Amino acid sequence: MGGSLATMLRYLTAGESHGQAIVVVIEGLPAGLEITVEEIQAEMARRRLGYGRGPRQRFEVDELTLIGGVRHGRTLGSPLCIEIANTEWQRSDKWHQEMSPAPGATEQPLTKVRPGHADLAGMQKYGFTDARDVLERASARETAARVAAGAVAKKLLGHLGVEIFSHVIQMGPVRVSADLARPTPADLATIDASQVRCFDAATSDEMVAEVKATAKAGDSLGGIVEVLGYGVPVGLGSHVHWDRKLDALLAQAVMSIQAVKGVEIGDGFEVAGRRGSAAHDPIHYDAITERYRRGSALAGGTEGGISTGELLVVRAAMKPLATLNVPTLETVDTATKEAGVSFKERTDTTAVPAMGVVAETMVALVLAAEAQRKYGGDSVGEFVRNAEAADAALRS
Repeated sequence: MGGSLATMLRYLTAGESHGQAIVVVIEGLPAGLEITVEEIQAEMARRRLGYGRGPRQRFEVDELTLIGGVRHGRTLGSPLCIEIANTEWQRSDKWHQEMSPAPGATEQPLTKVRPGHADLAGMQKYGFTDARDVLERASARETAARVAAGAVAKKLLGHLGVEIFSHVIQMGPVRVSADLARPTPADLATIDASQVRCFDAATSDEMVAEVKATAKAGDSLGGIVEVLGYGVPVGLGSHVHWDRKLDALLAQAVMSIQAVKGVEIGDGFEVAGRRGSAAHDPIHYDAITERYRRGSALAGGTEGGISTGELLVVRAAMKPLATLNVPTLETVDTATKEAGVSFKERTDTTAVPAMGVVAETMVALVLAAEAQRKYGGDSVGEFVRNAEAADAALRS
């Protein structure tokens, strides 16, 4: 569920990777938000981008259906339900049998659990003897539902002038130079045109070469993405409770993405090695815009758990995928207790570019929830008026 239980905007996903469909229900959207299937599908298509993706991206088509909460292209204020049909399930007898909700059993249980995946821990927690009972839900296919929800959150935030996007800054050992300027929203088309969603063309070529070498070895590759939020208003989040802090909410949301093992706000890890005199953003007052401004983005757009109105910077580190095209990871067969190597499902060499789109989604959902908490409003019009009044009060 998105954010804490007190958050106005909430979402819940359901469904399994090779099941009939993935579904997301979003609660707390104001009435009057214009949204179409085509807008959501455009975001979903971005999730399939990136060199190093496996053949499943060619097989799957995100067939979206707005089940409820929308009439004539506008939200009604009631829960919004989006279904993403699994076209592969529809045409495959194998998955009809394997993922049938009817009573029965599989003829091919998966028992050679994969190190680094949820297989063994999930089997132990829930008492399963077949890893498929775990991996189908633990699969990153679930993020399709999150991206659908994030498309709606981005649309809502757009009414406040907020724009959120991501770019890949590291793929395996290849990293973008820290001296390069950060991209702006105008550069998103260039980023998405890159095979690895990297803004710097030279580094992008190096990343592609690294992915090719990794694929040839049958191995997998991790990396780091940076999510940027332009136009985030002052005052989202709060310093008063641990579960109201914006940076804490962002960290939890982004860390929840499959295979993400590290989250950083601003230059969090780098400034830890500096002295305080070089670790904080200087503040000055801009008389022309009547706003307080920071001279840098070391804090990543938050202070004390509250958004500052500056550029929001969130980084996510993704580990290499646990499923390898040439399985070599040592494991144990849970049925026989014999040593062996983990099983192989269809997999990607890397999913870092796609993970960036998912990370955008999680940031958007957190910001939309906190904006709803701060500004309220039963309709989009009321939501925007309240936000404009809050901004005017700051400038006065």
